[in-house]
Amino acid sequence: MIIQETELKDARIIDIEARGDERGWFGRTFCDAEFGAAGLETRFVQQNASVSAEKGTIRGMHFQRPPHAEVKLIRCLRGAILDVIVDMRKDSPTYLKHQGFELSAANRRLLYVPRGFAHGFQTLTDDIEVSYLVSAPYTPSVEGGVRYSDPKIGISWPLPVSVISDKDANWPLLDGTNHPDL
Repeated sequence: MIIQETELKDARIIDIEARGDERGWFGRTFCDAEFGAAGLETRFVQQNASVSAEKGTIRGMHFQRPPHAEVKLIRCLRGAILDVIVDMRKDSPTYLKHQGFELSAANRRLLYVPRGFAHGFQTLTDDIEVSYLVSAPYTPSVEGGVRYSDPKIGISWPLPVSVISDKDANWPLLDGTNHPDL
């Protein structure tokens, strides 16, 4: 694995070092020792899968508040997505900054999302499947989010929105008086 820093404090992009032969390829998507040596979370308690049928679908921007704040390790297994993270930690030098990463079955990249980040993605192709490890179980009572179109964050999604849930379309805007407590 090749673990690289991103523009956002503590977030990482991970490339699989694939070893191939006539059968195909093999590579590690997680290694406790390498993650630990890089100062990354090594304990994951749940693995989630997300399937979206239509190109342009947005899921997000989600987070969980403490004490159930979670680290996510995300990989797109089928198709392609633009995965976007926003640093919601008030004490961070990259507070309210965002960055997008194309994750696809073809590039095999993984995104490491630290605690205190909002996370979401837009499907770039039809019929996508995303898998992600999380360090804390889903806890509805501490779930939160910010609007995917919040002008204070300014995410430029590459496609028109084709499908979005009512919940994701109506997360609160960050208007100076409203800020998630992360």
